This record gives sequence, structure tokens and C-alpha cells, in this order.
Amino acid sequence: MSELSHLKWRCRRGTKELDLIMNKYLDEHYADPNSSADEASRGAFKELLNLEDPTLYAMLLGDIEGENAAQIALLQTLRDMNSVSK
Repeated sequence: MSELSHLKWRCRRGTKELDLIMNKYLDEHYADPNSSADEASRGAFKELLNLEDPTLYAMLLGDIEGENAAQIALLQTLRDMNSVSK
């Protein structure tokens, strides 16, 4: 299984909203060689995929802060992409 296939599978979440948000980032930023996604943001994305859905959802809403600068920047990108306000 390729890395992108594996990540696509991991983007399948318990809620449709999280599915859409995570898959949109994977397709439009992570997998796009012309995007601004660097190794730090790719690592942060993988870290977020390891979280339980309620925690990830709370982080997207701004109720829980990211653990490092890369996560904080990625969470803001995800919010901006999906018009989620903090």
C-alpha cells in the first residue's frame, strides 16, 4: 500500500465532517507537489491522524491548542480551508 493510500484510509474518521476536512487537506496540500506543505506540516498531519476524533474536532474548533508550532500552523490551515473559525 502506498503512503497516500495508507493516509487516505487513515483519513476515514467517525464523522463525515472530519472525513471531509482531512481528505481535503490530503488531496489539496499533502499530495500536491506544488503546495506549500513541507515535512513539518506533513508530520503534523500524521500526528493529527493519530488522535481520537473528539480531540481532533476540539483542536479544529480551537478548544484545544496544538502541541507544537507545526500542529498550530496546520490547524489554522485546516480552519482556513474549511471556514472554521476559532
